[in-house]
Amino acid sequence: VQLVESGGGLVQAGGSLKLSCAASGMFSINVMGWYRQAPGKQRELVARITSGGSPNYADSVKGRFTISRDNAKNTVYLQMNNLKPEDTAVYYCNADATPRRLSPRYNYWGKGTQVTVSS
Repeated sequence: VQLVESGGGLVQAGGSLKLSCAASGMFSINVMGWYRQAPGKQRELVARITSGGSPNYADSVKGRFTISRDNAKNTVYLQMNNLKPEDTAVYYCNADATPRRLSPRYNYWGKGTQVTVSS
């Protein structure tokens, strides 16, 4: 069971980045999402999306970030536009998933990808 993030990097304020997270080794995936953690702060929800495609967002990113998923590829995306310096953080992929048929559901985390927004 693995979540692998990609797409982080350094961007100027007002720029855009797109994060991707590919899940593997899971029988089924329910909710997938993105969280972030800035230095000295707690990890916080950025956005999440159900298997049916219903999203919800943190107030701080509404109107700027868009979460989407491709269930056939077990991949979730986060399109980030109009980035601000306060968006600087390590972004973590999260999945609520069943690893094997008939097994309980567990929560999984990726290793994170750094997003840095310069002013």
